[in-house]
Amino acid sequence: MITTKNLKKISLLFGIFLVLGACASRPGLLPRSSTVPVDVDLSGLWQLRMEPGAKAIPRTGDDGGIRIPPVNSQRQAVKRPSRRSSGSAVGVFLETGELLKISQTADGLFISFDRAIVEEYAFGENRIVSVGPIEAQRVSGWQGQTFVVETLDTEGGLLTESWHIDVAEDVLVRDISVFRGDKRQFSSRQRFDRS
Repeated sequence: MITTKNLKKISLLFGIFLVLGACASRPGLLPRSSTVPVDVDLSGLWQLRMEPGAKAIPRTGDDGGIRIPPVNSQRQAVKRPSRRSSGSAVGVFLETGELLKISQTADGLFISFDRAIVEEYAFGENRIVSVGPIEAQRVSGWQGQTFVVETLDTEGGLLTESWHIDVAEDVLVRDISVFRGDKRQFSSRQRFDRS
């Protein structure tokens, strides 16, 4: 016989399972360290090194898939996928430029791409970011001597960017990868010389 007390217990358990199911349906990103490594400062004016045979950041078709602007494009050249698209939307969060100005504070980085677009990344952040109607989870922070930014869209598309100084060459190295599920769709390495 179902009593009011048993019905309340069943309702509570059902609610808990719904919440756990919702949390399990979309994997989240793990937070990154907010502690800046000793003697690591990415600040400066950096010029993209044009290396022969370097892999250009590709354009994708108009199928609503991942949209990644070419190295020398501006933000307006990025086509934003529609909400009804089955493609990944993380490409709208990728900025590129040939001239970067990086200002590092105790709490984060400000990166100016070609003096037109400025991105702000807080050390240890874990928040929802948006471009128009497109939302994604973003975490950023330190992994050893490398600054890492990860952006995960609602469809499971993941954009990973990492920045570090190659001390031997005195260059800024930026690694970019885009994943869709467990499959890597794109990766590129950019090198920037001090300007």
